[in-house]
Amino acid sequence: MASLLIPTLLLCYSSLSRCSESKEYPLDVFAPQEVKFHSLDYRNVLHWKQHANSTNDQQYFVQWKVYGEKQWTNAKECHGISRLLCDLSKETSNSREWYYARVHAAHSGTQSSWVISARFNPKWETSVSPPTMKLHVTEKGIVVRLKPPRSPHRRPNGSWISVRRLQRMSFTIHLMQSDVEEETFEMEGCAKQFLISDLSPGTTYCLTAESRLHLLGRRSTRSPRACITTL
Repeated sequence: MASLLIPTLLLCYSSLSRCSESKEYPLDVFAPQEVKFHSLDYRNVLHWKQHANSTNDQQYFVQWKVYGEKQWTNAKECHGISRLLCDLSKETSNSREWYYARVHAAHSGTQSSWVISARFNPKWETSVSPPTMKLHVTEKGIVVRLKPPRSPHRRPNGSWISVRRLQRMSFTIHLMQSDVEEETFEMEGCAKQFLISDLSPGTTYCLTAESRLHLLGRRSTRSPRACITTL
């Protein structure tokens, strides 16, 4: 009986030892943390944080796929990188699709497991920048010209595609005089300029503008203040 008991105890001790080692030195001791998309003007960038136990010389590898597909695709520009982000705007350019991305870390021949992002759709989750604003004064008032933010995507001829072409949007113009907001104006996204009339002559007005995406009502921050004096 004693001869059978000793091997059994050794086997249990060996199993407990392996379990203890796996808890003390887990495979994911340097796996990336908080893997998620950040999207602004349809520039879809995957971000993650470095694990507290990570070393400065470890590398990261990124893959992506369309929701519902089984096959993952390597992100060619994010293979063996040291930075903590990967621009996946080209790979996730179809705003009608939902996407996943995943990241793993590698160091000294050891790889962590993959860490997967939440499901992501550019159209529903992108934020928007304020428009670019130019002012011109005439006898009728102040002419405001707004240029919508542009996306990272291009047409076949190489020109940039604005966010306005990808999603319905509008603009809010804020008119101020002596740092006091006097009036706001709504401008449709398809319009190129807006006239503010009935202003006091020889008076300096300052304006800012913000973009608004109609889907979910997301608003940008305000553009830098621009000032002009009426005739």
